[in-house]
Amino acid sequence: MNITFDNLPKEGLHEECGVFGIFGNDSISPAYACYNGLLALQHRGQESCGIAVSDCGVINYHKNMGLVSEVFNNSILDSLKGQMAVSHVRYSTAGGSVLENAQPLVMRYVKGTLAIAHNGNLTNAMEIRKELEERGSIFQTTIDSEVICYMIARERLNCHSAEEAVAKVVNKLEGAFSLLVMSPSKLIATRDKHGFRPLCMGKIGESIVFASESAALDACGATFIRDVEPGEIIVVDNKGVHSTKPDKPCNKALCVFEYIYFARSDSYIDGVSVYEARKQAGRILAREFPVEADMVIGVPESGIDAAIGYSEESGIPYEKGIVKNGYIGRTFIKPSQSERMKSVRIKLNPISGKIKGKRVVVIDDSIVRGTTVDRITNMLRDAGAKEVHMRISSPPFLWPCYYGTDIPSRGELIAVNHTIDEICKLSGADTLGYLPADSLTEMLGKDIGYCDACFSGKYPAPITKNALKGKERGGMNFENKCASKEKE
Repeated sequence: MNITFDNLPKEGLHEECGVFGIFGNDSISPAYACYNGLLALQHRGQESCGIAVSDCGVINYHKNMGLVSEVFNNSILDSLKGQMAVSHVRYSTAGGSVLENAQPLVMRYVKGTLAIAHNGNLTNAMEIRKELEERGSIFQTTIDSEVICYMIARERLNCHSAEEAVAKVVNKLEGAFSLLVMSPSKLIATRDKHGFRPLCMGKIGESIVFASESAALDACGATFIRDVEPGEIIVVDNKGVHSTKPDKPCNKALCVFEYIYFARSDSYIDGVSVYEARKQAGRILAREFPVEADMVIGVPESGIDAAIGYSEESGIPYEKGIVKNGYIGRTFIKPSQSERMKSVRIKLNPISGKIKGKRVVVIDDSIVRGTTVDRITNMLRDAGAKEVHMRISSPPFLWPCYYGTDIPSRGELIAVNHTIDEICKLSGADTLGYLPADSLTEMLGKDIGYCDACFSGKYPAPITKNALKGKERGGMNFENKCASKEKE
């Protein structure tokens, strides 16, 4: 078989969004707490960000395209005064990278004002949106988060409280969502019934904080209390903290890729250390795919922890062989394939003196489309590596994701179209080994209940026909479908 890169689709794995919220007191600035929290969640979204603050029921907000440090300064943060806030960093999972889609979304309606921050992807969003549009709703964005906002506002008209409205809405939603809702007097946090996306709760003095990852709690000086449970609704107001849990819990299905790639190494998610999980993945790779080599290196950042584990298990010394430029975004953010390829060397550069003449084991977190799979290998060869043995700390991607990670249609996944030997040839590596799919529980140290549908094809939540059709069209859901109509 003649294998080339020319006919392969563009590479890239999109990240999650990140949410952060706080119900504070006079001694803490909610805006500054959100700013620090968002900085710690910046890795989850680098397109846009925003903070909405409630001051005695009056909601003021600021959001824009760009990084947190670019969008906010002291003057803006000082102007965002209030007692509670919700905030968001975003990376779109299907296009729509425009200011209108930045979050938090703020909606004014007859009962007051709502602000929401959402991480995840609804699988029945198109059906709900169509129903709302047929009843006269006019949408200002192309994101499913606005669908949630509309539903809460409509339900609130017939409910005694905002949390009652939220409870009715979440029962109608399918798919993934970690959600923060700010009404004039309450902060509400909830997680979908399967717990696809992480959400935890902490405390600063008497202030209650919610964040996508525990590392964000650390960044603002909060103490971790616990993870929000799947299907749970937590309400914080002047009377305290109130929790409602589902009568019939569903099977938990946290996205396992949080541990492999998305989350920060210093985070704990549902009781499991991300750092230890990644190290364990490296240990498993060392046992499953041993090789004689002189050094083990990791591709920054998420490959480093697994490389340390591989080194500990194999006895091969770990070395820092690749240096990352931390002042540029991730490679897949670049708008064109040529820009992505250039940015690999701008972002990552080998330490030639360490690598020259050595047999190198290099650990990376994943291969998705495979169009840049040879770049790391070629970079190491150019630096003088005698042998390059590639190890991947995730199983092969064989199925798309419908829950918020932009893993594309099956036709775009390199592991669907090529054997591992062919992928090894494409990569230019001497050998290639993936983390076995049946070792994920071992990687986590316990069976916490996780979603591995992108590896196994076993989807824990229903997928609608529209969602299936959209993914087969190259990931097109109503978000970039609307964008396409605008271009026409």
